[in-house]
Amino acid sequence: MYFPLSGVEINPLILVTIGFVVGVMGGFFGVGGSFIAGPLMFLFGVPMNFVIGTDLAHIVGKSIVAARRHRAMGHVDIKLGLLMVVGTMIGVETGAQIVERLKHVQAVDRVIGVIYIIILTIISTFTFWESLRSLRIVRQQRIRDALGFTGVSKRIQAIRIPPYVSLPVSGIPSISIWAILVVAYVAGFFGGLLGGGAGYLRLPSLIYFLGVPTHIAVGTDLFEVIISAGYGTLTHGLKGNVDILIALVMHTGAALGAQIGAVSTRYVGGPKIRLSFSLLPFIGAVLVIYRLLGGPPV
Repeated sequence: MYFPLSGVEINPLILVTIGFVVGVMGGFFGVGGSFIAGPLMFLFGVPMNFVIGTDLAHIVGKSIVAARRHRAMGHVDIKLGLLMVVGTMIGVETGAQIVERLKHVQAVDRVIGVIYIIILTIISTFTFWESLRSLRIVRQQRIRDALGFTGVSKRIQAIRIPPYVSLPVSGIPSISIWAILVVAYVAGFFGGLLGGGAGYLRLPSLIYFLGVPTHIAVGTDLFEVIISAGYGTLTHGLKGNVDILIALVMHTGAALGAQIGAVSTRYVGGPKIRLSFSLLPFIGAVLVIYRLLGGPPV
């Protein structure tokens, strides 16, 4: 099937399959799946600027489905999600403006590809190490899965820069709003720069830096992505970076996958969720490396 906006020809069944796989991952890990969806679209020949904008468009619909399921299970901190939207949207626009400048100098594929590889490799390595450490601690001491980094999150929660907010759903009695906004801005920046909801950064940040329990972080991230990715879709659409037809085809598979992934979190513990998650950004990095080294589109 030919997609005239991005100028590529892709079998729609491939896009539906990508959407389904990304939907399962989004519902299960609480991330939009751009660390896989983006590299896969790039692998099949979609230009990087369209990868970024189209991935954002596809993620919005899938996140609505998954967030509703997590909300029903009590895994969404609405207050935290709304606060993060502010910082995320500013970050998204910053990243989108950089992509626009890279388009003018015809360096989008190369520059964004290298950033993809660096970010995904770091996230994969860090999360793999931490999740193994947490699993070992749980087996030995029977304590909560995030203990390995409670020291970091407690220090961040102790930052005394007003104003403060209480997040009872996440079990956080008091935290500076500025800490939340900084985490949201950084994730939003990479979302606007690399595409997707940047949950591959926001989810670990919610858990390790802010101290949000894993299951609440998953649901809250999905809720926040609905708004921030919606804004990202709009700003990239105005810049001509969205192939809405590709996004719609991918969503047909993502809607089903998101529900399956969301329900699955009931049966898997926090450290195991993070251990499974840690392998996927590395796969995405390998796919980007293949294309940047001259591998032809599949």
